[in-house]
Amino acid sequence: MINLKKLPSAIQFALFVGAASLVSGNAIAQDDEEEGTEEEATTLDRIQVTGSRLSRADIEGASPVIVIDREDIDASGDVSVADVLRDSTFASFGNFKPQSGSSAQSLATIDLRGLGSGRTLVLIDGRRAPTAPQAASSGTDINSIPLAAVERIEILSDGASAVYGSDAIGGVVNIILRKDFNGVELRYGIQQTEVTGGDLEEGSIAFGVSSDRGSLVGGAGFSDREIVFTRDQIGYVKGASLFGNNYYDWEESGPAIVPGYACNDPGFWQTSNGLCSYDFNAVAANEASINNKSVFLLGDYQINDDWSVYSNATVAKVNSFGRYAPAPGVVFVEDGTPQDINDGVRCDATAGADADGFCADGTTDGNGTYYFHRFAAGGNRDDTVSAINTDLLLGFEGQLTDTVGVDFGIRRTNYEVGTRGNGYVVAPLAAQAATRGDYDFADPYGATQETLQGFTVTISRASEWTTEEIYGLTHFDLFEMPGGISNAVVGAEYREDTFVDQYDSLSEAGVVIGSAGNSSGGERTVGAAYFEWLFPFTTTFDMTVAGRYDRYSDYGSDFSPKISARWQPLDSLTLRASYGQGFRAPPLDILSQKTTFSAEPVKDPPSCLAVGSPATCTIQVNTFFIANPELMSEQSTQYSLGAVWAPLEWLDVSADYYNIEIEDLISQIGAQTLINRSNDPSLGSIPPGLGVERSPTNGRITEITAGFANEGLLETDGIDFRVNTDFDLGDMGRLQNRLTVSYVNKYDITNAAGIRTEFIDQLGQPDTRANLMNIWNMGDWSFILNSNYIAGQEDSTGQVGGYTTNDVQVAWEAPWNATFAVGATNVGDRYPELVSVGGRPWNFGLYDAYGRTTYFRYTQRF
Repeated sequence: MINLKKLPSAIQFALFVGAASLVSGNAIAQDDEEEGTEEEATTLDRIQVTGSRLSRADIEGASPVIVIDREDIDASGDVSVADVLRDSTFASFGNFKPQSGSSAQSLATIDLRGLGSGRTLVLIDGRRAPTAPQAASSGTDINSIPLAAVERIEILSDGASAVYGSDAIGGVVNIILRKDFNGVELRYGIQQTEVTGGDLEEGSIAFGVSSDRGSLVGGAGFSDREIVFTRDQIGYVKGASLFGNNYYDWEESGPAIVPGYACNDPGFWQTSNGLCSYDFNAVAANEASINNKSVFLLGDYQINDDWSVYSNATVAKVNSFGRYAPAPGVVFVEDGTPQDINDGVRCDATAGADADGFCADGTTDGNGTYYFHRFAAGGNRDDTVSAINTDLLLGFEGQLTDTVGVDFGIRRTNYEVGTRGNGYVVAPLAAQAATRGDYDFADPYGATQETLQGFTVTISRASEWTTEEIYGLTHFDLFEMPGGISNAVVGAEYREDTFVDQYDSLSEAGVVIGSAGNSSGGERTVGAAYFEWLFPFTTTFDMTVAGRYDRYSDYGSDFSPKISARWQPLDSLTLRASYGQGFRAPPLDILSQKTTFSAEPVKDPPSCLAVGSPATCTIQVNTFFIANPELMSEQSTQYSLGAVWAPLEWLDVSADYYNIEIEDLISQIGAQTLINRSNDPSLGSIPPGLGVERSPTNGRITEITAGFANEGLLETDGIDFRVNTDFDLGDMGRLQNRLTVSYVNKYDITNAAGIRTEFIDQLGQPDTRANLMNIWNMGDWSFILNSNYIAGQEDSTGQVGGYTTNDVQVAWEAPWNATFAVGATNVGDRYPELVSVGGRPWNFGLYDAYGRTTYFRYTQRF
């Protein structure tokens, strides 16, 4: 794990070098003293940065985190924490964002290095952010963090389990809330996208007061983005699938359109192969609407010269609406019933065939009929999500002696999510209505409202994650070394996590068409103890050792060590290196999920032949996904090498190499994987508790038990490169340029059989992301140009080229202490290439398809 150092601007770096010379007592200072030059004493503030709990003077080596301050946020045109982080170059392969039709519809996450959002730790003021209960394995919902309360965002682009514990493998995002703010600030803005939908309105108020003894900062904010329908975005084509109005023809061993159905009801259409499909893209939404509201209050008070108290309280509410097409599903009607199209057995003329070739004696085939049907008459599936996140903290800081201080407190977070879905179908009830003839597949819109209401259902889901924790640390100076004071931090934490994700009873039973998932829930306690120790061997070389022990009540314990070093051979050059280990605890939802049923589509020749289909067919088999309470933690090993060079006052450059290996990956072992392994053991062993059951008579699959297991190795490495310039143009103002490039050199996964797969440059895994921000300030005016680049990708399924968008903004500081800002993101109105990824016409997590988005924002300060 890397003990990173915050890169200052060029001027700050120059001051850094000068101050370091004064404090370190170097030869220049000594010469001045010998000549009798009187130097003014310099007091250096001690600060704490992301990646360390040590408070150190800035010049001694803060971590090189990426700092996104309020100026950068305003310059980007983004209006939420999720939008800001989505543009980060460290989000190598994109992030999950709110999407209609997902069980985590309102969720937005941050995924650093492409290692998964569950391996990216999100902090709020250095403490673990609440877990999203609707997708507990994915970590934090950053939609629930109010941007109005944010002072800056710090991104530590490497692991830090030795400091923060579980999940800090891919990196750490630390959201720093406002504290030093005086006055009142009002803000209102609107955005309009080129495509229909996605327009946004946002506003906030923030206030701050302070005195010699304390400060209080509070405020409220909102943002409201509209729903985006698939039909209004690029790549719209008629939705095509088997689930329109078809049945399985046993005679032809394949699907066929339902006899007597014209396939011309609203949304239905006939494909070139003669089947009846439904245009689900005409009614479904691609991106769900998101409405955020939040209030916050942060304060601190100096009780006396040695003690102070601080508290934070934030409440955020997220509402979301999504629409998916009517429920598709397989409905089976019994043999010989009115809806059984396959209602006879073929006979030749000598056996007494009727005019249609069926046996005249009425002999049935014994199979019944499978319908592949879209229940459009029952209406669309509309999902409404309401989430509320409450975060309360109370802490105390004190100085026990001149060299020993303490920090301790309590915290409680609670995240509740309620989901309601309309328009879903109960499969057994639909089958009964069809069997009775009340629901006629040849005339589905002819069903009475009573019939439709008899098998449609409103489903629900209640999710909640509560964390209660206490924490404490002591920091102290130990002894003098040639480079300064050796100081250390020792601390401990204890927390209780309670998790509930409760589906309605019909969804739990697996009988709801168009819905998936099952309930889970549990609780765990986590105790941790940690230390950090700084050794300043000289004024130009220091080392830090750190370690953390975490004990989980459900699976066991982990110890995470780290060692980092920093060497400054020249005033303008700093070298750094680190080595560490980390872990990711098995998520509670995976450990505790109830058994979930799914009719998984698989390739299995014996099962196909058993039902009279070709051996190459795709067939659905009964699959049960189970929990694995025996899961252990993932283990990571990481090292890094870096350099910071500031040869000129207006220029600083940095480059950092990282290397990460993750063993014992928590991997889902699906139905097809289990089938392949059962047929060929060389592909890997089948984990305990999982397997494939077959009929002893014909070898068809009767049941598959799937789930999660610890297996596999992930290896990745790459380079982060940054260049910052800062030019004083005199009467022409000031020009700042900030270039950030993240390059992924390798991203390989080795499975249980030792087979390695290379993912980098494949669709969805670009090797390079870059961002260039240019800010020109002249008097009361600011002119901003941002460029964002994503490298191209190619694999056997398609190819996309490099993708660059440009953002512009003009801002004016009015004499009445106000700011007007107008701009446009993606000013060139560029759209991603239409190469399907994950069932969508473009990579939904890596790109957006809003087109040019113009915006206006007004800020008034008092």
